[in-house]
Amino acid sequence: MEDEIKAEFNNSGFTFDKEKEILQKCATFCINFKLTPADLVSSWEIYYLNRQINGTVVEDAEMDGFLGYLQSQQKVAIDEKELDLHIYSSRDVDMILNDEDEDIKEDILGTPPPFKSQNHYSEPSDSTPQTIGNISSGKPSKLATPFGRRTDKLVVKFSINNKPNTENGEKEDENENHEDDDIIRKVKPGKRCSLIVHGSGPEIGCRFMYDRIEDRFNALENRISKYATALVSSGQYEEPLDPTVSSQKIIFTVGMIYCDGEGHLNEKSTLLQSSAEHSGGQRVRIELQNLSQFSIFPGQLVGIEGINPSGHCFIASKLVDSIPLPIADDANLPPAKKQALDQEILPVGVSGTQTELSVIIASGPFTTTDNLLFEPLRELLAYASKTLPQLLILLGPFIDSEHPEIKKGTVDRSFDEIFRAEILRRLQDHVEYMGSHARVVLVPSIRDANHDFVFPQPAFDIHPANLRHQITSLTNPGIFEANQVKIGCCSVDILKHLSGEEISRNPKDGKLSDRMSRLANHIISQRSFYPLYPPAEGIPLDFSLAPEALNISLIPDILILPSDMKHFVKVLSLGERGEEKEQVKCICVNPGRLAKGEGGGTFIELNYYGNPDTSNASIIGI
Repeated sequence: MEDEIKAEFNNSGFTFDKEKEILQKCATFCINFKLTPADLVSSWEIYYLNRQINGTVVEDAEMDGFLGYLQSQQKVAIDEKELDLHIYSSRDVDMILNDEDEDIKEDILGTPPPFKSQNHYSEPSDSTPQTIGNISSGKPSKLATPFGRRTDKLVVKFSINNKPNTENGEKEDENENHEDDDIIRKVKPGKRCSLIVHGSGPEIGCRFMYDRIEDRFNALENRISKYATALVSSGQYEEPLDPTVSSQKIIFTVGMIYCDGEGHLNEKSTLLQSSAEHSGGQRVRIELQNLSQFSIFPGQLVGIEGINPSGHCFIASKLVDSIPLPIADDANLPPAKKQALDQEILPVGVSGTQTELSVIIASGPFTTTDNLLFEPLRELLAYASKTLPQLLILLGPFIDSEHPEIKKGTVDRSFDEIFRAEILRRLQDHVEYMGSHARVVLVPSIRDANHDFVFPQPAFDIHPANLRHQITSLTNPGIFEANQVKIGCCSVDILKHLSGEEISRNPKDGKLSDRMSRLANHIISQRSFYPLYPPAEGIPLDFSLAPEALNISLIPDILILPSDMKHFVKVLSLGERGEEKEQVKCICVNPGRLAKGEGGGTFIELNYYGNPDTSNASIIGI
């Protein structure tokens, strides 16, 4: 069967990155879904077109999404009447037989509220109070949905369990953590975390779609100039020279990678554009043959050492794609770059000790594609009410513009009404139920149907009464600080976009690098949440709208990059700093999507203890 599947893929012009693993999974799909190899490849072609995947290489990372697509297609074939069934309890029968009020009958025979489900599925009902909204999807209850009938709930998909260092006086914490290595030890509840927002993103209600060619030129030119200045100020490199001038001497230059043409970047189409000051904005082809290893993409800022004997091709002998990024203290940031969201500011003597944080991170969509019941969000809030994290970080999309009912316009409420009824009201109920120590951070997405379609993106315009110190909305992207732990987040899928544009070469005798860690490292080494240029198709990048909002002004302790690619938790080594050559590290996480098709997705529970090497994290299936 695997040979037949391979032949069908080849006939359609597809190749594989991990042939053995992919063919094994595809053979399993054929058996489980009763498909022929030809039917499987036909389904892949539809999935390939819908997802707008670049290239003709079938990647192993797409197999999870393809499985979800096959499951959704199979469930579409199920008789719709099965989804309209209501499981009656003894209470329902008694009420009908006793001929009680007509309104009660209609409630029983019509659409029951989500929290009235039976003992088959009663986990969310004994935690957070639920809010009943107008549900336009017509699906009666979670008992009748594929999500409600799932069997694997709250399964740990992956975890890292780094016990705190006993030499730092945390031996007692380590002993407390030995009971269950698969469950993250929680920080004691009741401690309200501090919250400070860094950066200056777009303001709420700002105008956009007014960027000019001049704005784009100035933004890119400023990036090149700042990068060149940073390299020279490090003391390790000379002043950059013009790479387009022919010379027999080895020179050092700084510029931006471009692709010569509209296709995918390759070694033969790689161009370098230096700053207008040094080369007048001219581009020159780069020869990469002498480099033992590299990883480049369009829009990347690089320092290159080499020679240009003819004036038409710069032969590179050394490539520098990152510089040391200092960790900025709060005192070094101007007041305009910080916004304290707490009524009380922690004393200076105490702030240095509060570097512990328990957090749950989830990224939308928050409801399955077959309804607008927001069951995964209810499950997540129920889990949070039991585990008691200090901070709950939710990244959009919340009202997903790609949801079938939103896309078709079949809902009977405005997008803003759905957001306030299904998202904000649930979060308000959650924080009121949890108490004053609970905090929620919301980050919008360009896929939010109820928000501005622009990137960088302003925060949601929400003003929950009496809860503004518990529910906070940030810009996208955004950097904030909770209990002295610096957190950066961006809901645009930059990892997937970089994955489709990057080319790399591994050293012949060296160890293969981890691709996801390499992609995540680009974000910090380029000092930008979106270093790719030109941007991916469909990204409304506006250079007139606070271009500094994309800059990463300090190394985050936790970097959140939601992606359609496989979920992960990586500890990134970003180099050394200071005379003591202290290793600078960062935890980068991709929580995945909370809802995938008609099924549940994943989220991350993380406990940070002072530094990435002594922190615990688990990826949990909802």
